[in-house]
Amino acid sequence: MQPFEFQRTEVNGIRIHVLPTERFKTYAVSLYIGRPLEESTVTPTAIIPFILRRGTSLYPETRAFRERLDELYGAGFGFDIYKRGNNQIVQFRMDTVDDRFMGEQKPSLLQETLAFLGQTVTQPALENGEFVSKYLDAEKQTIQNKLESIVNDKIRYAAERCMQVMYADDPFRYNPLGRLEDIASLEAGSLYEQYRSWLRHAPMDLYVVGHTTLEEVTEIVKEQFQIDRAELFDYRIEATHRFIKEPKVVVEQLDVNQGKLNMGLTAPFTYNDPHYPAAMIYNGILGGYPHSKLFSNVREKASLAYYASSRLDGYKGMLMIQSGIEIENYERAVDIISEQLQALRSGQITDLELSQTKALMSNQIKEINDSPNEMIGFDFNTILTGAKRTVVSVLEDINQVTKEQTQAVAQNVDLDTIYFLKNQKGE
Repeated sequence: MQPFEFQRTEVNGIRIHVLPTERFKTYAVSLYIGRPLEESTVTPTAIIPFILRRGTSLYPETRAFRERLDELYGAGFGFDIYKRGNNQIVQFRMDTVDDRFMGEQKPSLLQETLAFLGQTVTQPALENGEFVSKYLDAEKQTIQNKLESIVNDKIRYAAERCMQVMYADDPFRYNPLGRLEDIASLEAGSLYEQYRSWLRHAPMDLYVVGHTTLEEVTEIVKEQFQIDRAELFDYRIEATHRFIKEPKVVVEQLDVNQGKLNMGLTAPFTYNDPHYPAAMIYNGILGGYPHSKLFSNVREKASLAYYASSRLDGYKGMLMIQSGIEIENYERAVDIISEQLQALRSGQITDLELSQTKALMSNQIKEINDSPNEMIGFDFNTILTGAKRTVVSVLEDINQVTKEQTQAVAQNVDLDTIYFLKNQKGE
């Protein structure tokens, strides 16, 4: 496998990462802007990209904003808001056709695309020197609808509640879309000041993958991303080390037909930890794949669960077990899941479990090379966590993980929280 390597520089306090390649027929562009998760800023930060998508100083009406994307041969534009550890991150994404397939373009599509992104982020539509009130009102409702809809997806709701219980005294409890109770108080003037502070002090990373050069992208950014920034800002990722005397148990009731059992565990192995590859293997054997212990023993053999899986959060040092069960099977399901955790602690790992997990995980990692957006996401992890990993090195590390190393990880994973969502009529 040919390794990929981004070329890097910095301009206007923005880290620039460019992967020159002729493999793809499009340009993939991502801009990451981060902020520490904090009660006072989580809701304002969440709503800002929704307002920015409504218009710019050049295209102040939303219809004109969208028509401009059509003029760029249907360029794609979107954004995501998520958390990584105790960081809230907004990722703006664009993709457009490679200039090689469009004939002579003056200016180039890449230049036009980066100009559009730069204008969207740094030159929003304003009225009286602040955000447009009708856009703010509409997007306040958008955010409110998104937060209120979480309860309608019971799998997601149970995972969210388990995490909130587990991290009740930690900013990690906040949803990256903000807090419902803060939405009504958002005002155009104060929010605009929050936005300006965000641009000045947030870590920023701009990625471009495609048929270009670092020099070309740098010149465009100098011109199109005019931001008052005096320095670069970094992220902070730390595993949570907690003393657990007794796991917290929380049972809640809603109108559900199926119980949702979630178990939150501390797994103090973040992405930059040398033991992280073994933690990935541990999670794969526990509940990451169809051959895993949770799937085989809880769902297949005992027929207790409609689904049973685990997910490792390498940014927070947390592992979440999720399962859907009949309400009367709660205690038995907890017992069998606990047995699988103990089996891994005692080293009950077969050669087949280890080899299957490595094979499936390796295939997933190899697929990163087939997608420019996956390449960007993988490389951004190295910026976010400070880990010096490549796809090739991760593959090598995974394939060298032993049963003993996996068992050592298991012995450092501790149950912190049990959360059960059951029917209001359930006993």
